[in-house]
Amino acid sequence: MPESPQTTAVAASAAAPSDAELLDQTATAVRAAGSALRERFGEVVRYQTREELMRALAANDDTALDILRPRLTRLRPEAGWVEDELDGGALPPGEWWVVDPAEGNVNHLNALPEWAVTATLVRENQPVLTAVHLPLTGETYTALAGAGAHLDGRPLRVSQAADLGLSIVATSQARPDEDDDVVRRVGSSITAMLFGALVVRTAVPATLHLLHVAAGRIDAFWQFAGARADLLPGALLVTEAGGRLSDAEGRPWTPRSESFLAAAPGVHAEAVATLSR
Repeated sequence: MPESPQTTAVAASAAAPSDAELLDQTATAVRAAGSALRERFGEVVRYQTREELMRALAANDDTALDILRPRLTRLRPEAGWVEDELDGGALPPGEWWVVDPAEGNVNHLNALPEWAVTATLVRENQPVLTAVHLPLTGETYTALAGAGAHLDGRPLRVSQAADLGLSIVATSQARPDEDDDVVRRVGSSITAMLFGALVVRTAVPATLHLLHVAAGRIDAFWQFAGARADLLPGALLVTEAGGRLSDAEGRPWTPRSESFLAAAPGVHAEAVATLSR
Protein backbone atom coordinates (compact mmCIF):
# COMPACT_ATOMS: atom_id res chain seq x y z
CA MET A 1 0.00 0.00 0.00
CA PRO A 2 1.53 3.36 -0.99
CA GLU A 3 2.41 5.80 1.75
CA SER A 4 0.09 8.73 2.32
CA PRO A 5 1.49 12.27 2.69
CA GLN A 6 0.69 12.02 6.40
CA THR A 7 2.65 8.79 6.95
CA THR A 8 5.51 10.12 4.85
CA ALA A 9 5.69 13.25 7.01
CA VAL A 10 5.65 11.15 10.19
CA ALA A 11 8.45 8.96 8.87
CA ALA A 12 10.53 11.98 7.89
CA SER A 13 9.97 13.52 11.31
CA ALA A 14 11.03 10.31 13.03
CA ALA A 15 14.18 10.16 10.91
CA ALA A 16 15.19 13.76 11.61
CA PRO A 17 17.98 13.97 14.20
CA SER A 18 17.33 15.72 17.49
CA ASP A 19 19.24 18.86 18.38
CA ALA A 20 21.41 16.78 20.74
CA GLU A 21 22.27 14.42 17.89
CA LEU A 22 22.94 17.40 15.63
CA LEU A 23 25.34 18.80 18.23
CA ASP A 24 27.30 15.56 18.37
CA GLN A 25 27.67 15.51 14.59
CA THR A 26 28.55 19.22 14.51
CA ALA A 27 31.31 18.59 17.05
CA THR A 28 32.65 15.80 14.85
CA ALA A 29 32.70 18.16 11.87
CA VAL A 30 34.60 20.95 13.65
CA ARG A 31 37.14 18.42 14.95
CA ALA A 32 37.77 17.18 11.41
CA ALA A 33 38.20 20.73 10.11
CA GLY A 34 40.49 21.52 13.02
CA SER A 35 42.71 18.57 12.21
CA ALA A 36 43.16 19.87 8.68
CA LEU A 37 44.09 23.33 9.96
CA ARG A 38 46.49 21.87 12.52
CA GLU A 39 48.45 20.28 9.68
CA ARG A 40 48.96 23.77 8.21
CA PHE A 41 50.10 25.27 11.53
CA GLY A 42 53.63 25.89 12.77
CA GLU A 43 55.58 28.25 10.55
CA VAL A 44 54.92 31.99 10.41
CA VAL A 45 53.27 32.84 7.09
CA ARG A 46 54.95 35.96 5.69
CA TYR A 47 52.84 38.62 3.97
CA GLN A 48 53.96 42.02 2.75
CA THR A 49 50.69 43.45 1.42
CA ARG A 50 47.02 43.35 2.36
CA GLU A 51 46.39 41.25 -0.74
CA GLU A 52 48.91 38.64 0.36
CA LEU A 53 47.36 38.59 3.83
CA MET A 54 43.86 38.09 2.44
CA ARG A 55 45.02 35.22 0.22
CA ALA A 56 46.66 33.49 3.19
CA LEU A 57 43.54 33.93 5.34
CA ALA A 58 41.34 32.61 2.54
CA ALA A 59 43.55 29.52 2.12
CA ASN A 60 42.99 28.59 5.76
CA ASP A 61 39.27 29.30 5.54
CA ASP A 62 38.91 27.18 2.41
CA THR A 63 40.77 24.27 3.99
CA ALA A 64 38.27 24.14 6.84
CA LEU A 65 35.20 24.98 4.75
CA ASP A 66 35.90 22.11 2.34
CA ILE A 67 35.19 19.85 5.32
CA LEU A 68 32.55 21.87 7.19
CA ARG A 69 30.25 22.92 4.39
CA PRO A 70 29.33 19.47 3.01
CA ARG A 71 29.03 17.89 6.46
CA LEU A 72 26.85 20.61 7.97
CA THR A 73 24.78 20.93 4.81
CA ARG A 74 23.97 17.22 5.00
CA LEU A 75 22.84 17.68 8.60
CA ARG A 76 20.50 20.58 7.79
CA PRO A 77 20.03 20.88 4.01
CA GLU A 78 17.45 23.67 4.32
CA ALA A 79 19.54 25.87 6.64
CA GLY A 80 21.18 29.00 5.31
CA TRP A 81 24.92 29.48 5.48
CA VAL A 82 26.97 32.35 6.97
CA GLU A 83 30.75 32.23 6.92
CA ASP A 84 31.78 35.88 6.89
CA GLU A 85 33.12 36.38 10.41
CA LEU A 86 32.87 40.17 10.12
CA ASP A 87 29.13 40.26 9.36
CA GLY A 88 26.81 41.56 12.07
CA GLY A 89 23.13 42.19 12.64
CA ALA A 90 20.10 39.94 12.66
CA LEU A 91 19.63 37.03 10.27
CA PRO A 92 16.54 36.40 8.12
CA PRO A 93 13.92 33.99 9.53
CA GLY A 94 14.64 30.28 9.62
CA GLU A 95 17.71 28.20 10.41
CA TRP A 96 21.27 29.29 9.66
CA TRP A 97 24.69 27.80 10.09
CA VAL A 98 26.99 30.54 11.40
CA VAL A 99 30.51 29.26 10.88
CA ASP A 100 33.95 30.65 11.57
CA PRO A 101 36.23 28.14 9.84
CA ALA A 102 39.37 29.65 11.39
CA GLU A 103 38.46 31.83 14.37
CA GLY A 104 41.67 33.71 15.15
CA ASN A 105 42.94 33.11 11.62
CA VAL A 106 45.61 35.83 11.82
CA ASN A 107 46.98 34.13 14.94
CA HIS A 108 47.23 30.88 13.00
CA LEU A 109 49.23 32.62 10.27
CA ASN A 110 51.60 34.08 12.84
CA ALA A 111 52.15 30.73 14.61
CA LEU A 112 50.25 31.89 17.71
CA PRO A 113 48.16 29.25 19.50
CA GLU A 114 44.92 31.22 20.02
CA TRP A 115 42.66 29.95 17.22
CA ALA A 116 39.71 27.61 16.84
CA VAL A 117 37.01 26.25 14.53
CA THR A 118 33.40 27.11 15.36
CA ALA A 119 29.96 26.16 14.06
CA THR A 120 26.67 27.40 15.48
CA LEU A 121 23.13 26.56 14.42
CA VAL A 122 20.87 29.60 14.74
CA ARG A 123 17.09 29.20 14.66
CA GLU A 124 14.92 32.32 14.37
CA ASN A 125 17.92 34.42 15.46
CA GLN A 126 18.53 32.33 18.58
CA PRO A 127 21.62 30.09 18.82
CA VAL A 128 20.41 26.57 19.61
CA LEU A 129 23.67 24.64 19.52
CA THR A 130 27.35 25.38 19.11
CA ALA A 131 30.65 23.50 18.90
CA VAL A 132 34.06 25.13 19.30
CA HIS A 133 37.18 23.04 18.75
CA LEU A 134 40.71 24.03 19.78
CA PRO A 135 42.94 21.84 17.59
CA LEU A 136 46.19 22.48 19.47
CA THR A 137 44.79 21.26 22.80
CA GLY A 138 42.24 18.83 21.40
CA GLU A 139 39.48 20.43 23.49
CA THR A 140 35.92 20.74 22.24
CA TYR A 141 33.45 23.10 23.92
CA THR A 142 29.77 22.51 23.24
CA ALA A 143 26.47 24.04 24.28
CA LEU A 144 22.86 23.12 23.61
CA ALA A 145 20.06 25.53 24.45
CA GLY A 146 18.40 24.40 27.66
CA ALA A 147 20.86 21.55 28.22
CA GLY A 148 24.00 23.25 29.48
CA ALA A 149 27.56 23.93 28.32
CA HIS A 150 30.32 21.34 28.36
CA LEU A 151 34.03 20.85 27.78
CA ASP A 152 34.60 17.37 26.38
CA GLY A 153 31.46 16.23 28.17
CA ARG A 154 32.23 17.90 31.51
CA PRO A 155 29.73 20.59 32.66
CA LEU A 156 30.90 24.21 32.63
CA ARG A 157 29.94 26.88 35.17
CA VAL A 158 30.82 30.56 35.26
CA SER A 159 32.75 31.89 38.24
CA GLN A 160 31.30 32.87 41.60
CA ALA A 161 33.14 36.22 41.53
CA ALA A 162 31.34 38.99 43.40
CA ASP A 163 33.92 41.82 43.31
CA LEU A 164 35.12 43.34 40.04
CA GLY A 165 38.21 44.57 41.85
CA LEU A 166 39.27 40.93 42.33
CA SER A 167 38.28 39.86 38.81
CA ILE A 168 40.09 39.03 35.60
CA VAL A 169 38.30 40.64 32.63
CA ALA A 170 38.98 40.63 28.91
CA THR A 171 38.17 42.42 25.68
CA SER A 172 38.83 42.07 21.98
CA GLN A 173 38.54 44.11 18.80
CA ALA A 174 35.72 43.11 16.51
CA ARG A 175 37.53 43.78 13.25
CA PRO A 176 40.53 45.60 11.73
CA ASP A 177 39.99 49.12 10.35
CA GLU A 178 37.30 49.81 12.93
CA ASP A 179 35.35 53.09 12.98
CA ASP A 180 37.22 55.87 14.81
CA ASP A 181 34.46 56.33 17.38
CA VAL A 182 34.48 52.62 18.20
CA VAL A 183 38.27 52.63 18.59
CA ARG A 184 38.04 55.54 21.04
CA ARG A 185 35.27 53.77 22.96
CA VAL A 186 37.38 50.62 23.18
CA GLY A 187 40.30 52.64 24.51
CA SER A 188 38.22 54.43 27.14
CA SER A 189 36.61 51.15 28.25
CA ILE A 190 40.01 49.53 28.73
CA THR A 191 41.10 52.51 30.81
CA ALA A 192 37.97 52.24 32.95
CA MET A 193 38.50 48.52 33.48
CA LEU A 194 42.18 49.05 34.34
CA PHE A 195 40.95 51.16 37.25
CA GLY A 196 38.04 48.84 38.12
CA ALA A 197 39.27 45.26 37.68
CA LEU A 198 42.21 43.24 38.96
CA VAL A 199 43.61 42.27 35.53
CA VAL A 200 42.59 43.26 32.00
CA ARG A 201 43.39 40.94 29.08
CA THR A 202 43.24 42.20 25.49
CA ALA A 203 43.60 39.83 22.56
CA VAL A 204 41.78 38.22 19.66
CA PRO A 205 39.71 36.19 19.06
CA ALA A 206 36.63 36.89 21.18
CA THR A 207 35.49 33.28 21.22
CA LEU A 208 38.46 32.11 23.27
CA HIS A 209 37.81 34.73 25.95
CA LEU A 210 34.19 33.64 26.09
CA LEU A 211 35.21 30.01 26.53
CA HIS A 212 37.13 31.14 29.60
CA VAL A 213 34.11 33.03 30.93
CA ALA A 214 31.94 29.93 30.50
CA ALA A 215 34.57 27.83 32.28
CA GLY A 216 34.90 30.27 35.19
CA ARG A 217 38.50 31.24 34.39
CA ILE A 218 37.67 34.83 33.41
CA ASP A 219 34.92 36.79 35.13
CA ALA A 220 33.78 39.15 32.34
CA PHE A 221 34.28 39.89 28.65
CA TRP A 222 33.13 42.88 26.65
CA GLN A 223 33.40 44.02 23.04
CA PHE A 224 32.12 46.84 20.85
CA ALA A 225 30.73 46.54 17.30
CA GLY A 226 30.56 42.79 17.60
CA ALA A 227 30.22 40.40 14.68
CA ARG A 228 27.91 37.38 14.71
CA ALA A 229 30.45 34.62 14.18
CA ASP A 230 32.75 35.64 17.02
CA LEU A 231 29.98 36.26 19.59
CA LEU A 232 27.18 33.71 19.00
CA PRO A 233 29.16 30.59 20.02
CA GLY A 234 30.41 32.18 23.22
CA ALA A 235 27.06 33.79 23.95
CA LEU A 236 25.38 30.38 24.04
CA LEU A 237 28.22 28.80 26.02
CA VAL A 238 28.18 31.55 28.66
CA THR A 239 24.38 31.55 28.95
CA GLU A 240 24.23 27.78 29.34
CA ALA A 241 27.05 27.95 31.92
CA GLY A 242 24.99 30.33 34.06
CA GLY A 243 26.43 33.67 32.97
CA ARG A 244 24.66 36.91 32.12
CA LEU A 245 24.59 38.61 28.72
CA SER A 246 23.76 42.23 27.89
CA ASP A 247 25.10 45.12 25.92
CA ALA A 248 27.61 47.42 27.63
CA GLU A 249 24.75 49.52 29.04
CA GLY A 250 23.04 46.53 30.61
CA ARG A 251 20.24 46.19 28.03
CA PRO A 252 19.37 42.76 26.57
CA TRP A 253 21.89 41.73 23.93
CA THR A 254 20.84 40.77 20.39
CA PRO A 255 22.91 40.40 17.22
CA ARG A 256 21.81 43.96 16.39
CA SER A 257 23.42 45.40 19.53
CA GLU A 258 26.40 47.74 19.18
CA SER A 259 28.16 46.28 22.21
CA PHE A 260 28.38 43.02 24.11
CA LEU A 261 29.03 42.02 27.71
CA ALA A 262 29.19 38.51 29.15
CA ALA A 263 29.90 38.13 32.85
CA ALA A 264 29.49 36.07 35.96
CA PRO A 265 26.23 37.19 37.60
CA GLY A 266 28.03 38.51 40.68
CA VAL A 267 30.04 41.10 38.75
CA HIS A 268 27.73 41.88 35.83
CA ALA A 269 26.16 45.03 37.32
CA GLU A 270 29.55 46.36 38.42
CA ALA A 271 30.98 45.72 34.95
CA VAL A 272 28.09 47.63 33.37
CA ALA A 273 28.69 50.55 35.75
CA THR A 274 32.41 50.55 34.96
CA LEU A 275 31.92 50.49 31.20
CA SER A 276 29.37 53.30 31.45
CA ARG A 277 31.76 55.74 33.10
